[in-house]
Amino acid sequence: MKLKSLFAIGIASLLMASCSGPSNQGTENKERIEKVKSSLVAKQVMTRNIDLTASLQGYDRMSVAPSVTGNIEHIYVREGDRVKKGDTLVRMNQNQLNNTRLTFANLSIEMGRVEELRKSEAISQQVYDQTKLSYDQTEESLRFLEQNTIVTAPFDGVISARNYEDGELYSGQPILELTKIKELKSMVNVPESFFPKVKKGMKVVLKSPIYPDKEFPAVVETVFPTVDAASHTFTVRIKVNNTTEELRPGMYASATLDMGSEEILVVPYQAVIRLIGSNERYVYVNDNNVAKRVFVKLGDRFDEYVEILPGTLKEGDEIITSGQERLVDGVKLNIVK
Repeated sequence: MKLKSLFAIGIASLLMASCSGPSNQGTENKERIEKVKSSLVAKQVMTRNIDLTASLQGYDRMSVAPSVTGNIEHIYVREGDRVKKGDTLVRMNQNQLNNTRLTFANLSIEMGRVEELRKSEAISQQVYDQTKLSYDQTEESLRFLEQNTIVTAPFDGVISARNYEDGELYSGQPILELTKIKELKSMVNVPESFFPKVKKGMKVVLKSPIYPDKEFPAVVETVFPTVDAASHTFTVRIKVNNTTEELRPGMYASATLDMGSEEILVVPYQAVIRLIGSNERYVYVNDNNVAKRVFVKLGDRFDEYVEILPGTLKEGDEIITSGQERLVDGVKLNIVK
């Protein structure tokens, strides 16, 4: 009997505790007064930048790989040599070129005779057409051999590789690599959210860890028209002025795109709290001296400030910037300066 009475008393106590708990907690929250600091949500003019990683390449690169086969008579340059546009780089075996020159010279004389005979109708149109065809074909062959037997530089640059020596048989691998380094380029991937804002001609600033105190001017040269479905980025080609030749192809650099200035809604970054177990963010607003939790969506960060995207807060709202970690909804506030 005694045991039954004790058990009944215990059950009653638990029921009373469970009924009175939330009520007491609510009363406690209403009675709590937390000292906090606050500031007003305001619009500020901020400069937007996009920071990206860039891998530098020579603006132009040419593989010197003639279309004719045979022995390499002479290579005029070595690795590291600087060349100007039009400089001779490679001379291939010239036997075929010389023979074609002789053939074309003879055909030029023959073509002159045929044209005179054609005027006097001493030969048929068929003979004339056959001679003219041979002349045109030989002229085209001569042009091709002149371009591929004596190879010249198409632009100013530096020889970055040499794969043969004089007298070796050319087997198809490029004889030389010519790279333009006075100007460089880089293909960078930009988040798709910036697609409407990135335009051709926009200024870019490059920095290299090798030269921490220097900035190198660059410009957006091409904005590619499609967005990658997997990475949700689009490609931008930037052109880098490298007249000092301090930067070299293959180097890594940071690229900052200047997106211009814009008036946006910002709050101190320290005022924003992350909801535990999720990526949601919220702030506490002073609602008639009572804490009110408001979820927000963040934009870009600007040092100690962070952008608040439209939809929740408005200019003039008073948010808690110090002491917010002790707050819950409904707690009374004592705003201190």
